[in-house]
Amino acid sequence: MNWVVRTLSTSVGKKLLMAVTGFLMLIFLAVHLVGNLSIYRGREAFVAYAEGLHALGGVLVLAEVVLALCLLIHVTIGTVLFFENRRARPVRYEVEKSGGGRTFSSITMPYTGLLILAFLVVHLATFSHHLVDQTDRTVFLIAREVFGNWGFFAFYLFSMVVVAFHIRHGLWSAFQTVGANHPKYMPFIEKLSLIFAIAVGVGFGSLPFVILLLS
Repeated sequence: MNWVVRTLSTSVGKKLLMAVTGFLMLIFLAVHLVGNLSIYRGREAFVAYAEGLHALGGVLVLAEVVLALCLLIHVTIGTVLFFENRRARPVRYEVEKSGGGRTFSSITMPYTGLLILAFLVVHLATFSHHLVDQTDRTVFLIAREVFGNWGFFAFYLFSMVVVAFHIRHGLWSAFQTVGANHPKYMPFIEKLSLIFAIAVGVGFGSLPFVILLLS
């Protein structure tokens, strides 16, 4: 166990754990997106997907626990690394350069991460409140009621843009952290990160529109 402690006490070790937890959450995000896109086959398909998901019982609970732990680890280590980097470089550069992989997505990673965390809290609290009583309402009707609130609707769309920016750099960075940093395939990984980020942003961002159009 000592080698684990020593590894995680280093900057490289922390970044590796960030990458692993990031990959796990992105896998969940991809699966969750595919399931939610069942709304394009109609409200019945969407309700059937939700019911099938909840029918998993203990498996679903285990997945939620693992996901929650990944999120906790990811946020905690990300915060620690942010402040370590700030201490290592207390005076900011006068000019931010875009070279060396520095992009808008990479520069804003700590802030988009906090915005995503805020979105998750609001999103879960909002839907949890409405999901208490499902005796006379299906998941589709609940989602329609939630997205019918235009304040939450706008907040949701803004959050999906933030998520896309975070993924744009996060996925590429995670591959680089685990050693996939080679001139031969890094251009492909960068394109893959961009495509996946757009797919997630547009895919989730389109859901409220479809749900309200089916009303």
